Amino acid sequence: MSRLSCVHLAALAFTAALISSCGGNPPPPISRAGQNLPSEQKPGAPVHVAAIPQTPPPPIAAESAIVIDVASGRVLYAKNADSPRAVASTQKIITALCVLDAGDIDKPVTIQPSDTACEPTKLNLKSGDVYTRRELTKALMVKSANDVARSLARDVGGSQEGFSDLMNQKAASLGMRNSHFINPNGLPQAGQYSTARDMAIAARAAYRSPLIRSFTATKSMTFRFNDGRTRELENTNKLLKTVPYCDGLKTGTTNAAGRCLVASGSLNGRSVITVVLKSNTPNIWKDSSKLLAWALERPASGS
Repeated sequence: MSRLSCVHLAALAFTAALISSCGGNPPPPISRAGQNLPSEQKPGAPVHVAAIPQTPPPPIAAESAIVIDVASGRVLYAKNADSPRAVASTQKIITALCVLDAGDIDKPVTIQPSDTACEPTKLNLKSGDVYTRRELTKALMVKSANDVARSLARDVGGSQEGFSDLMNQKAASLGMRNSHFINPNGLPQAGQYSTARDMAIAARAAYRSPLIRSFTATKSMTFRFNDGRTRELENTNKLLKTVPYCDGLKTGTTNAAGRCLVASGSLNGRSVITVVLKSNTPNIWKDSSKLLAWALERPASGS
């Protein structure tokens, strides 16, 4: 058998394995400018070619997932990536992007009684307290506090409804074609949904922000309340402490959404983002760490 035939058969075998891992559906096409994951390449700049791992992707328990190369936007793996579903607190990535779009990150925010009307994860902010947008956004991305999300939404959007309009406008501007957001925290609400592909788009935009990226990479922080009390906040993303090359992004959990994680990782000059939706407690960290390892530890030498 000729060398060319061997290469061809190997390529067919890899493609078959990839299709099998995607539940029988072929993976989505490579995304370039004008598609769901727009390219970051500037005219005349060297073309970034994402290295595809040599081995088939690992089996995961999650119902939806996607892996993308950050620099090129190339989709390396997808499983039900366009299925609309609840994404829980991972949509706080959009909340943070909208806060940064508003500017004046050090603007003081005075907490109002309506900001505290939420459960279950809260910092228990008190009406009349004053914090900066920067302090609140960092706490939002580290601890995922829902009262913090409502405070920022009301401050930036004028109301929860006004902020949801901003979220949907931001999503549309990024090319998120299958998402609709109603609240800033991801708590269950009829008509609110996104997809693994759309959350990868949001995460890629957040990854390009040095400020958001630094917040999501923070393993722990000390939050100081106005009355002098302090509270140590541990990042809800456990992979930051168990996977050396994990450097973000955001967790999410509700009964409707299941266990969700948008994770980023960088190794040997390459960065990828994984989105895992509707997993479960035993598998959420395994799903994400396996996909990060598959994408970063054993890539091929070329495309």
